[in-house]
Amino acid sequence: MSYVGPDFDPPQPRRPRRRPLTVALAALVPGALLGWMVYEAVGGGGADHAASPAPAPRSSAVSSVPAPDPSGAGDDGKATASPSARPGGSGPLKGKVVVIDPGHNQGNFRHTAEIGRQVDIGTNRKECDTTGTSTNDGYTEARFTLDVAHRLRDLLERQGATVKLTRDGDAPAWGPCVDERARIGNTARADAAVSLHADGSAAGNRGFHVILPGPVHAGGADTRAIVGPSHDLGVRVAGNFLRETGEQPSNYLGGGTGLVTRTDLGGLNLSTVPKVFIECGNMRDSKDAALLTSGAWRQRAAQGISEGIVSFLRGS
Repeated sequence: MSYVGPDFDPPQPRRPRRRPLTVALAALVPGALLGWMVYEAVGGGGADHAASPAPAPRSSAVSSVPAPDPSGAGDDGKATASPSARPGGSGPLKGKVVVIDPGHNQGNFRHTAEIGRQVDIGTNRKECDTTGTSTNDGYTEARFTLDVAHRLRDLLERQGATVKLTRDGDAPAWGPCVDERARIGNTARADAAVSLHADGSAAGNRGFHVILPGPVHAGGADTRAIVGPSHDLGVRVAGNFLRETGEQPSNYLGGGTGLVTRTDLGGLNLSTVPKVFIECGNMRDSKDAALLTSGAWRQRAAQGISEGIVSFLRGS
C-alpha cells in the first residue's frame, strides 16, 4: 500500500500593481512553501519528524511457478527481515511461547540442490526440504503457509503469547531443513508448535487433516514424551479449525476423524516439544483451492488454529 500525500493548493499571488521587487518575492514564496510542504509530506523533516513507514516486502513467485493470488486478496505483506521471536503483550498467554512453522519456502524452487541433500530424521534419512505443491493456477503452498502464519501470529500475540516463525520474508533464502525446523522449536522451548501445510493430492480428495507424531525412539529421535500432549494439541486444533472454517475432515485420510499419525516426518520425529502439522486442504482440488486462495477464508483458518492452540495452552 503506497502512501499518497495530501494535495496542496498553494496560495496564489495577489494581483494588485506592485513594485518589481515585491512582485518577485510574491512569486517565489508560494513555490518555496510548496516545496517545503512536499518535503515534509515525504518524511524529509529531519530527526524530529516521524516518517511514514515503508510498505513491507511481499514474497514473490519464481519464474517456474506462476504466483498471482487468484483471490485478488493478496498475501498480508507482514514479512519481517528474519525469523525471530516477537514477545507478546499482556493477555492469557503471557509467558507462553508458540513456534509457527510455515511449510516449505518460495526460494526452494531456486535451490533444488540444497534442499535435496539428505538429513537424519531419526528413523531414516530424508530430503532437507521440498518445494511443496500449488494450485492449478500457480498459487504456491509456500505463499499460502506464510500468509496464514502471519495471520496466526497476530492472533496469538493479541493473546499475549511470544511467537517465533521458522522462516519469514526472504529469510532464509531456502528451507530451513526439516531437522532445523524442529530444532528451532526445541531451542525456543516452545509450549506448542504447529507446522502449516496444504496438501497436493488428487482432484476429488478434499478436506483438512492434522498430523500427530507417533512413538519414535531411534537415532536422534525420541517422541515418547510429546506423543500425549501433541495428540491433545492436535484434537483441539482440528475441532476448532472445523468449527471456524467449515472445511470438513479429509475424505481420503484419517477415516473421517481429521487426525493422522505418522512416524516418517522429521519435523515431528525430532521435536521435543508438543507439535503437530496441519494440512489445511487439498490445493489440487478446485473446490478446496477456491477456499485456500481466499484471504477471508485464510483468516478463518488462522482463527481456528489459534483457538486450538489457546485452548491447549490454557488447559495444559
